[in-house]
Amino acid sequence: MKNEEHNINARAGKLVVVSGPSGVGKSTINREAMRRTNAAFSVSVTTRLPRDGEIDGGDYFFVDRETFKQRIEQDAFLEWADVFGNYYGTLAAPVEATLASGGLFVLEIDVQGAMQVHAKMPDATFVLVVPPSMEELKNRLIGRGTEDQESLQRRLGKSEAELKLSRDSGIYTHQVVNDDVETAVADLITIFTETTPAS
Repeated sequence: MKNEEHNINARAGKLVVVSGPSGVGKSTINREAMRRTNAAFSVSVTTRLPRDGEIDGGDYFFVDRETFKQRIEQDAFLEWADVFGNYYGTLAAPVEATLASGGLFVLEIDVQGAMQVHAKMPDATFVLVVPPSMEELKNRLIGRGTEDQESLQRRLGKSEAELKLSRDSGIYTHQVVNDDVETAVADLITIFTETTPAS
C-alpha cells in the first residue's frame, strides 16, 4: 500500500535520478543543471558524525542509529544504504511534497539507491552520466595528479563495475556523455524539462 502511495504522488511533478561512476563529473554538471532549472534536491539523512563546518539540515540530517532504524521501519526512506558502517538515506516526504505541487526534484545517487527508487517510483526519469571513453576517464584522473598507479587502477576498475551494474539494471532510460561540460549540462537540462508522457 505504501508503494502505491509513492506512485500516486509521483505523477504530479517530475522526479529525476542521476547516477554515474566515480570521476565522471556528474556532480559538476548536475549542480549546474539544477541551478539553472531551480530544481529541488534532497538533504540526506546519515548516522555518521558531522565533519568540521558541516551543518545539520544543510549538508546532512545527522541522526543516531536508533532513529535511522525507526525511520526504516516506518518506510520513511525512498532509498537507504549502509556505507562502511554508517547509514545514509533519502527521505520520501520532501520528494513527494515537491512532486505533489508539480515541481522538479533531482536525486544524485548510486545505482543501488536508484534501483530502490525505481521499485517505489518506476515513473521517475533515470539518467546515467558516462565518460566519452574509459581512456578519457583515465586521462582525467591522471590529470588531477591525485592518484598513484595502484589507486588509479582500483578507481578505474570500480568505475567500470559501476557502469556495468548501471547498464545491467535496465532502469536508465537516458544517458548523458560528459565530454564537454556545457554540452552535458544542456543535455541534462533538456531531460529535466522535457514533459513526461502521461501514464
